[in-house]
Amino acid sequence: MVQKAKILLVDDRPENLLALEAILSALDQTLVRASSGEEALKALLTDDFAVILLDVQMPGMDGFETAAHIKRRERTRDIPIIFLTAINHGPHHTFRGYAAGAVDYISKPFDPWVLRAKVSVFVELYMKNCQLREQASLLRLQLEGGRQSADEVRESAGLLAELSARLAAVEEQAEALSKQLDESADAAAVATAAHLERKLTGLRRALDALEPGSGSAAG
Repeated sequence: MVQKAKILLVDDRPENLLALEAILSALDQTLVRASSGEEALKALLTDDFAVILLDVQMPGMDGFETAAHIKRRERTRDIPIIFLTAINHGPHHTFRGYAAGAVDYISKPFDPWVLRAKVSVFVELYMKNCQLREQASLLRLQLEGGRQSADEVRESAGLLAELSARLAAVEEQAEALSKQLDESADAAAVATAAHLERKLTGLRRALDALEPGSGSAAG
């Protein structure tokens, strides 16, 4: 069974966290609260998250500073961040959010359905990435065993083909999403497309390394 994805909600106001939980509860994932940037960084030390919803205006360490710390860490730099803000200071303020590493920037009050849809995209990508990594790891252990029967070789080849097909499906979905985002021609589209491309390129490279005849797969 695939475990639920964790979504980190960061806001200094309890009522805002409660509202986010109400909106995202329909996704049936694990929602983790953090009431400050410091608390968020502490949670990121031990848990893996599919996406972070980060309030911009917080006392002490604000959202921009928190995002900067997240992006500097090797463990967390690729986690998508969606900024939430109650203020709008124009394009410059929005650009600062994207420069800090956000994949999206949403002003309050926001449409609950839109927010839930945006979060679900990153949850789905995260879950598929986890499945692919687990299956690729099992396949690598089989290939590195060095002593496989003919049936095991055929089984490994079949699993590799299935992994490649699943990744191709994700790549196709990402390409379609990128085309839709490109039409909007805003910074969020560019950031989101770039994030998806990096994740999928890494997965495809790892999978290709398992192909028979490659250096990694040689047993």
